[in-house]
This record gives sequence, structure tokens and C-alpha cells, in this order.
Amino acid sequence: MKLSSYFLVTSMLIGFASHAYGVEPWKDTKLSRSERAKALVQAMTLDEKLQLINSQYALGSDIPQGAIGSAGYVAGIVRLGIPAQQITDAGLGVVNPGKVRPGDGTTGLPSGQIISGSFDGDLAHQVGVLLGQEAFHRGYNVLLGGGVVLVRDPRNGRNFEYLGEDPLLAGYTVAEEIQGTQSQHVISTVKHYAFNNYETNRLLLNMNIDEQAGRESDLLAFEIATKVGEPGSIMCAYNKVNGIYSCENSYLLQLPKKEWGFRGYVMTDWGAAHSTVAAAKAGLDQESAATKFDHKDYFGKPLKVAIQKNEVPMGRLDNMAYRIVYTMLRVGAYDYPASPSKLIEDVAAHEALSQKVAESGITLLKNDDQVLPLSANIKSIAIIGGHANEGVLSGGGSSQVTARGGNITLPDGPQKWPGPISYFPSSPMKAIQALAPNTKVNFNEGDNIDQAVELAKNSDVVIVFATKWSAEAFDNKDLKLPGNQNELIEAVEETGKPVVVVLETGNPVYMPWLKNVKAVVAAWYPGTSGGKAIANILYGKVNPSGRLTTTWPENLNQLPNSDLPGVGKIVNADPSFPIKHYPASKVVSDIDLNQAGANVGYRWFEKEKLTPLYPFGYGLSYTTFAYKNLQVNKLFGSDSHKLLAKVTVQNTGNRDGADVVQIYCKMPDGFPSRLCGYNKVFLKAGETQTVPVSLFAASLAHYIPSTHRWEIVPGFYEISVRQDALSNDRLTGALKMEEVNLPD
Repeated sequence: MKLSSYFLVTSMLIGFASHAYGVEPWKDTKLSRSERAKALVQAMTLDEKLQLINSQYALGSDIPQGAIGSAGYVAGIVRLGIPAQQITDAGLGVVNPGKVRPGDGTTGLPSGQIISGSFDGDLAHQVGVLLGQEAFHRGYNVLLGGGVVLVRDPRNGRNFEYLGEDPLLAGYTVAEEIQGTQSQHVISTVKHYAFNNYETNRLLLNMNIDEQAGRESDLLAFEIATKVGEPGSIMCAYNKVNGIYSCENSYLLQLPKKEWGFRGYVMTDWGAAHSTVAAAKAGLDQESAATKFDHKDYFGKPLKVAIQKNEVPMGRLDNMAYRIVYTMLRVGAYDYPASPSKLIEDVAAHEALSQKVAESGITLLKNDDQVLPLSANIKSIAIIGGHANEGVLSGGGSSQVTARGGNITLPDGPQKWPGPISYFPSSPMKAIQALAPNTKVNFNEGDNIDQAVELAKNSDVVIVFATKWSAEAFDNKDLKLPGNQNELIEAVEETGKPVVVVLETGNPVYMPWLKNVKAVVAAWYPGTSGGKAIANILYGKVNPSGRLTTTWPENLNQLPNSDLPGVGKIVNADPSFPIKHYPASKVVSDIDLNQAGANVGYRWFEKEKLTPLYPFGYGLSYTTFAYKNLQVNKLFGSDSHKLLAKVTVQNTGNRDGADVVQIYCKMPDGFPSRLCGYNKVFLKAGETQTVPVSLFAASLAHYIPSTHRWEIVPGFYEISVRQDALSNDRLTGALKMEEVNLPD
């Protein structure tokens, strides 16, 4: 009860000072946010505190009064000026589930592989600002974004929402997004905490991992996101970690609060609560849409009873409420409450940003004979497949955005959630026609291979759009393109005409035809302006600079966990339905992440001496770059540890373009290389610049569980500039390090 006493004394002092001037203390902007939050909590009744920590589902036939309509809603406390929490999904754009806002479309952002593949923090920040603006404009003040789950397996159905396999890149990218969103007075989450690396059986799946391996991989991404981005909320995941559900796992929930300086609140994913007392004591602060998804209100009446019985201290409830109102005050959601606006949005600017992101992250994988960029003087082009005459594919599930003008859906695909399969109405074919008005452009759907081949024979260049849909709630069974697409590409390639393949997928795919086609472009899911972005890349209006942030394996046998029973099916993944109990032999129930441990993605391939199809960091350009004069300086002091590298980069080609300078560090103890810094630089043809790259000290360190610290092993570290994580063509230097305990 000590915490409650502290709140009482502090708030009485604050209240006395403020009321002397006739101002309610929680509204006195001269006071600190912490003081205002304490005063608010002290002024609340027990029921008002309980009201704050339990959201209601706000869709369907039971939309609560006052709710705009969204994933969740918490009624405001009018007498205290606390606004309602209007909570929306917005991983890749503000969603409009069930068309709850009739006729309203928003900007669909490119997939996470593109955002991270841009290696551009400033661009990620702009993405966050856009999300915050579009949410605030519609009256939402809590945004369920910030997906930073590491890509441990290229089959995960939600990988398109995430930011790749490296904790440094993913953590800093999402931190920029979070900062951008919260600059618009909208609370952002970071999610799904933690090790939510698979969708199959996600409501029961147990992820086993050692503390050191966890801290050096997925948890490091969350640590960076939390310390740098300062999210208002952390959303805990469905799965178990080391046998305990994430949302009642005291190790997971206390880690950010005790070690990372996290002052926000922890909310459950929708359907991820499993207890009252255990969860409250572990550090859970808010239950999400309880009655709809948990099928029980754990933080409602049961928590009230637990408090009355002193099973949960009143101080714990005060802390829950404090964290929520403090977050509202910190991001401005209290002083600048959101409400639906009638002002006109700058739609053109938002769609232009989505296009810019796509152009910065789309990756050129192959370009034989410099078939790309295409010339506007080509007489005829055959465009085949992928509904390229209509739009571009998007991923499914809770992140599905409704584009302005509506989405294009297919009648033969899955219609129920996480579907339907949706295309954004941004046609690559129309964009190509606009760039090459003198070129005859013909389209074939690709269903009939013979007809497609005939069109290809009578064209100068063939562009095949190959698609594969991924979505929340299931993992891909394999990495094959669905349907007859591989056969189609092989048949078209046999015509002898130059073939360019554009991939619109949520994950890597097998390409049995790779050696025979001229060019391959990984366009991922390119967003609501994706058609224009793809065309600009193909025609060289934009020089591709995107890099892969997920390693593409040759086959599933190269993965740490190749066999996943039940994969490809929706198994215990829809929280709105009761859990189904499958025989253990029919569905994966435990995954040992220690097989790879901290060596996620490219680190695993280096450790196991495996050669992937394409490594992390890979990407081609229409120009070339050369490196020289690598220097690394230690800037260590009593309160900070900084490493700064400098390298001279020259654009040695005849086109302007951007290069991603990637610096990797290899420890003297034999552990695989780690990305320890990056910087994106634009250079005109022939231009040379000396590029500074800040290095991340933890990439040279190990987390030591016994001391709860990051420690640098003494010895010589290999510091190298590489075109990708596994490249043998590298500019290398050595750095001698003494044993160091890094500051928290």
C-alpha cells in the first residue's frame, strides 16, 4: 500500500497549490506531466480506474455509445477531462474494418519489408507522422502499430507487417515510426511482445528461448524501439514464452519497466489475456476487448474483487491508471483530444509519400544484360498476370487498409477474415502506359498459358506479375508461387523474349525459372500508390536502392525449424472463436528458438555455412558503387560509448543513385557477423563522398544474464563494409576493444 500513500500525499500537495489559483491540478500545464497524472489518479474513484484499464470491442452490432467504431474503445471520464480512448489498427495504414466509416478510404503504406528495405530512418519517421495524422483526423488517439517481430521464418503470414530479421535495423526503423505517430498526439504501440514469430496455433504456441539469445535478438529490437521510440504502449502477444503466456509473463512485462525506462502501459492483444491476479502482478496494465475476445472480463469485476480481497494491491491498480493517463499527457492526447475532423486531408501528399516509400524499398534482384531500365521507345510490351491491369496486391488480416475508391476483391478467393484477398486500385499497367505512350501495351491475365505465350511471341518485352497472398492467422505452407504461375513464367521464357518478373508477395518465394529470365523485381506489397512506383522503377525514373531485410533461402531445409505441423491452415489463430484442441501430432505446439538463438536470418546462414538464394542487405542498382578508406574511431567516455566509422563511397556508374552503406562487425569469439551500422547516401554519377556511419555498441557485445549487463569481449573485431551481409567482397578493418560494461 506504500504506492497508494505516495499518490495520496503527492496529489494533496499538488492539489493545494493548484487550487489556490482556481485551476484543477491535472489541467495545470505548469505542472509536470507526472504531477498531473498523479493528481488525476488520486481524483478517480475505484470504478473509474477500472474503467480505464479495460477496452470494449467497437465493431459490429455492439458499438458502444461514443465510439467511432474500431478495434477498441474506452469511455472517457468527462468530469476529469480524460478523453475516450479510440483505438484503431494501423500497422500499414488506418483501417476501416467492416466499413464502419462508410465511404472512407485511407493511405495504404507499402509492406514492412519495403519500409525497412529503404534503410531510411527519416522516411520511417514520415511514415509515422502520416499514420498519426490520418488517425487523428478521424478521431482516433491510440494506434495499434509498431510491429517489430523479427522474421525468424519466411513462412510467417504476418512478415509483411514487420521490419525484417535484424534487431538493429528493425528496432531503429520502428522507433522512428513511433516518434512520428506520437508527434501527432496519437499514442502508438510497439507489438507483438514477444517472439510472436509464427501464426500457426498462435493462441497456444510455446516459444522456448534462453535469456541471452532472447536479449540479443527479438528483445533487442523491442529494447531499441522502447528506449529510442518511447512508445505509449507495449502490446503483449498471444503465444507463450518459456511456458508462460506473454501477457502474464513477469519476466517479459517487467523488463521494459525496470530496465528500459518504459513509462507507458502494457495492453493485451485482442484475446491474449488469461488471468486476473497473475497478469496484474506480472505487469499487465490494460485488457483489450475482453468480453468479445477473451470471453471473460479479467480486468473488470474479477479485478475489483481481487483488489477488495487484497489479492492485488490497490497500488498496482493506481499504477495501471497512472501509466495510461501519464501517456495521454506525454503525447498530448489529453490536452489535444482527437475528434473526427471536417477539414480536407492532403491526400495527394500522403499518397505521394506512400509512393516514395515504395520506390525507396522495392528491390532489384536480377538484371541480366541491363534489360532494365526499360526504354520508352520499345514498340510493344506484354503484361501478364497479377491483375496488373487493375491494381497491386495487399496483405490480409487486421492491417488490411481500405483504399480511397475502394479495394478490388476476387470472388474466387477466401471471403472470410483474414480475407478477402484485396488489391489496391493502382494499376502498374496504366502507369506503364503513361510513361511510354508510344508503346503498344497488351494485357493477358495468365490463366491460359497458351494465350499468354502467343501474346509474348508477338511482343518485344514481357513483364510477368507474379503474386502470393499472405495474411494474419496462418503461415504459408511453403515458398512456392500458387497456381500455375511458375509454369506460366517458364512457358513465356521459352519464347526467347526478354522476360521481367515483378513479384508482389509477402515473403520470399522459390524461383525455379530464375536462371532463364532477364530481370526480377521484389515489389512486395507496394501500397496504394504501388502501380506508379513499380513503373518508375522499371523505367528508371527512380534508380532502385531497396535492400532485402529478410534472407531468401534456397529451400526450407536451410531453416532452423523446417517442419511445422499444421502450417498453411488457420489453427487456433482467430481469437474471436474458442480455442480448438488439436492432437499434438497435427499442429506445432512448441518451438525451440534456441536452435538459432540470437543468430536470426543471415547470422544463421553464416554460422551454418549455408548459401541462401539472396542474403540480407542484397539489392541491385542501375549504377555501381565502390568503397575505400574505412576508418573507425572509439569515442568512449564516462557516460557514453560511441563508435563512428567513416568510409569513402564513389558512384562509379553513369546514373545518379542511392547506396546503402552497410557495416558489419565480427566478434573475436567466433560469433557470426552482425549489422552494426548503416547509412543511406545519394550520389550523382561519378560523385564521391566520405560517409559517416554511427555504430551500435551492443552489436559488439553480449548480454550476460548473471550480471544483467551488456559486455564487450576484449580483442580484435573485424569491421567491414559490405554490399550485403554475406558478401565476400568487403572492405575490412580491425578494431581493438578492451572489456567494457555498456551503460544501461
